[in-house]
Amino acid sequence: MKARKSVVAAGHELTASAAAEILQDGGNAFDACVAGLLMTFVAEAVFASPGGGGFLMARREGSNAVTLFDFFAVTPRKRRPSREIDFYPIYADFGPAKQEFHIGLGSSATPGMVPGIFAMHEELCRLPMKRLAEPAVRAARGGFLLSAFQAYLFTVIAPILNATTGVARIFAPESTLLKAGESFSNHGLAETIEWLAEDGARLFLDGDVGQAIVRQQHDGGGYLTHDDFAEYRVARRAPILWQHDDATVALNPPPAASGALIAFGLGYVQALTDEGRTLDALALKEAMETTNAARALHGDGLAAKLADGVLARNMRAASRHPAAYRGTTHISVIDSDGNAAAASLSNGEGNGSIVGNFGFMLNNMLGEEDLTLDGLGNWREGVRLSSMMAPTIILEPDGTVIALGTGGSNRIRTAILQVAVNLIDHGMSLEDAVTAPRLHLEKCGTLSFEPGLPEAAQAAFLALEDKAHAWLQSSMFFGGVHAARRFGDGGVEGAGDPRRGGVAIVV
Repeated sequence: MKARKSVVAAGHELTASAAAEILQDGGNAFDACVAGLLMTFVAEAVFASPGGGGFLMARREGSNAVTLFDFFAVTPRKRRPSREIDFYPIYADFGPAKQEFHIGLGSSATPGMVPGIFAMHEELCRLPMKRLAEPAVRAARGGFLLSAFQAYLFTVIAPILNATTGVARIFAPESTLLKAGESFSNHGLAETIEWLAEDGARLFLDGDVGQAIVRQQHDGGGYLTHDDFAEYRVARRAPILWQHDDATVALNPPPAASGALIAFGLGYVQALTDEGRTLDALALKEAMETTNAARALHGDGLAAKLADGVLARNMRAASRHPAAYRGTTHISVIDSDGNAAAASLSNGEGNGSIVGNFGFMLNNMLGEEDLTLDGLGNWREGVRLSSMMAPTIILEPDGTVIALGTGGSNRIRTAILQVAVNLIDHGMSLEDAVTAPRLHLEKCGTLSFEPGLPEAAQAAFLALEDKAHAWLQSSMFFGGVHAARRFGDGGVEGAGDPRRGGVAIVV
């Protein structure tokens, strides 16, 4: 008889190890996912924080019913005069290009991370929260060696990590950003996570942390008040269920933008297959081009159009949407019983100020131009922000379950599309599907692609001249898809994307 196994894939060795530890201790996939999420606050601090938000796509054992937990950020309920607001630009350095972000206390939206974690725990988990927090508390207090990828991210957002003395004390304790191989610890965050596990979500509402956030926001130039936290609710949503070939793909529904766009792309490549086209890189470029056009035409109504069976063709987008690096990470877990968790989370890049002595920054979601629909400073009060995050679960007729997701801003949807096609249409192994070369088409028509594509496709893309960007090596620009698969016979495999320091562990 084949041994029953579980699998986890995540963006850091400590994140994956925390989840694996909980699985070995008898926890289910959701217990492991919560432990992994708590660890991201410590090991993936550029991407994640208790002051951020995210999504969980959850599938319980023995059922094909899938639920989306939406705990993403919500805009503040009330405005203040702009002269009172702490809000200013910084420039993240990606080497070939710089990206403008806005930080300051006025850049923070209401975080949903803590309510989300406790909603997950109450409805899906079976181990005590104190046990799930132990790996993260241990790592934050004892310290760990900083990975090359995380150290690189420190340099990218150096202006944020040096913005205030509180932040610099953690990330640049000797007035210089910590480097790969140096020890990184965060005692304030260790105490916060430990305290959170004991007191529950109320710690971030009426408890000391919540009071510190509201006081800092009021005194320092932010928008958030006690009412913002009191009125926040985790939303449970039915996912978009898209049939692709014989597989059912569960996708993030509105108000997230990702699910409808991925569904549209899958529908388009299915139509190409029905016409006898080969699903190669040229076909994927065409699918991306048409998806961009459909988004420009239908906007937020694209999901409804898909539900009505509308599949638009041969349109062209006109508006420019520049690429943006997003502070997003992902964890996928499938346990031996078939429970599956795909969780994506983000803190933006952080607002540049540590909350009290609690070791974390709130998000800077209001400083992200691609997340505020009406432009910087013109957000609507009390509205859940849209997101491109796309935690995804794929269910196949033979009982195979796949959990996957990625970071990467508007590249998220094209990364998920390509990995899904690799798995469903091309029958690749998880490792091959994740590491295969990717491409991404911007709305402006600029096509970026990694090396390794067939020569004919590369030649066709290079013929686009100034509209082509041939990358010399695979890059985090194209996302970091961390994926787990459990086959119908109980066998498992995992793949952590090397583009973003991914790790997979089989338990």
